[in-house]
Amino acid sequence: MGFARTCSVALVGVEGVVVEVQADLEPGVAAFTLVGLPDKSLTESRDRVRAAVVNSGAQWPQKKLTVGLSPASVPKAGSGFDLAVASAVLGAAERIDPRVLADLVMIGELGLDGRVRPVRGTLPAVVAAADAGYEQVVVPECAAAEASLVPGVSVLGVRSLRQLIALLTDEPVPEEEPVHRGRPDPLLAALRMPGTGAATGMPGTGAAPYDTGHDLADVVGQLPARTGVEVAAAGGHHLFLEGPPGAGKTMLAERLPSLLPPLERQESLEVTAVHSVAGLLPPDKPLIDTAPYCAPHHSATMQALVGGGPGIARPGAVSLAHRGVLFLDETPEFGSHALDALRQPLEAGHVVIARSSGVVRFPARFLMVLAANPCPCGRFSPKDTLCECPPSSVRRYQARLSGPLLDRVDLRVEAERVTRAELTADGARGESTATVAGRVRAARERAARRLAGTPWRTNSDVPGRELRNRWHAAPGAMDDAERSLERGVLSARGLDRVLRVAWTVADLVGRDRPDARDVALALHLRTGVPRGVPMAIGALT
Repeated sequence: MGFARTCSVALVGVEGVVVEVQADLEPGVAAFTLVGLPDKSLTESRDRVRAAVVNSGAQWPQKKLTVGLSPASVPKAGSGFDLAVASAVLGAAERIDPRVLADLVMIGELGLDGRVRPVRGTLPAVVAAADAGYEQVVVPECAAAEASLVPGVSVLGVRSLRQLIALLTDEPVPEEEPVHRGRPDPLLAALRMPGTGAATGMPGTGAAPYDTGHDLADVVGQLPARTGVEVAAAGGHHLFLEGPPGAGKTMLAERLPSLLPPLERQESLEVTAVHSVAGLLPPDKPLIDTAPYCAPHHSATMQALVGGGPGIARPGAVSLAHRGVLFLDETPEFGSHALDALRQPLEAGHVVIARSSGVVRFPARFLMVLAANPCPCGRFSPKDTLCECPPSSVRRYQARLSGPLLDRVDLRVEAERVTRAELTADGARGESTATVAGRVRAARERAARRLAGTPWRTNSDVPGRELRNRWHAAPGAMDDAERSLERGVLSARGLDRVLRVAWTVADLVGRDRPDARDVALALHLRTGVPRGVPMAIGALT
């Protein structure tokens, strides 16, 4: 009788559970039994592992073989257990010393020819192994860079099962055939889920800092909207842009990620883990260090937005936009249930999805940008009579955005129709992305120094009670906002959000605390009612 064990990782969302893979050989009729709540793709590993072992030059044991995945109560899914199952079988057959396998964590799918293919979720799987105290992991060679992002773990990248056998038995390591030039590496196909990029609006590598193809200077006019975008980037505030078609709402949203500072190390690991699980991690960019940008189509379902789907839940658009920007263009065209499902992640910063197989938790701390036309034809404005929609149609269209959702949006800015003079004027353009991003970075540094020693990093994260009790505005600065609360213009949550925006404006201007002008601008950005202060940040100094 032979016995061997090694380890792999079962992913539940972006969290992992170390699974012990045990192989037992007993005399009897040759059979292969796999137990431990495997799904369909894992059950099929019996055939993949057998073919991979034989084609790697090893002998398949002609005995009764039982492979157990422990703990048996945790559902296991995916093909990432193949490498661990094959190694445990070879250890039970004494082709590999079982003592060598006991302290290894193995992650990878096996091809029928013995090649090791990468699987989605390598980074969170290695993080789970490191948290469990394991120091050595074996992954596919093309996923070694992603696995190496986890500190304190020794990563061994292999291209085939025969290479792994040689390394573990101190035999000469065979050379593998090179990849055919001019063709994509077939091993990398498992890293991307077909169709996910088109479905979510995710760019391949996130937003590049100061992307010259999306410069803020390209936006004509729109001073209030530009100010709203700058304040949103500086404080992490949600933004609602309303205006006629062609005013530049989408252009402003596309340029917002480039205003955000680069992600810190821990933030990069969080974003990379989500994208790895979703199958959106570019093979040539194992670490995402810039703010992601996700723009789903308005036909997206609630599962596509917040996550879920049949079987094991997958991250949705709110999680793919974690630490970045979620842009919902033509927001009234989204389903009402899908939009209302955003309210919980907007407050909590994460999504909890309950399924019969368990509860999955995905991170979802994002900056939301909503864009909408004022009416079905898009030309409604109190300044002219171009709109031909009946008043009832305008009311129904605007009522598609629920009050509780809009109450969670800090900034509501109207993008006005671009005039002929603005569009054809020669000479000075608006401020560039690099200039505005410099102010945003400085404002975030001021906020970080003020919030040092607290669990919050940006003004939008700070609870209202903490702002009122620990960081006070200038005397009399909040009088106008408090009167708006008494008149019913603002809710209690709205008053807290005005105070948060006022702190962001003060950080952009360089003041130690917000004064009446900063609060007035915050009220203007919140309610759309002019308060007699200039909209340009530079004019407030």
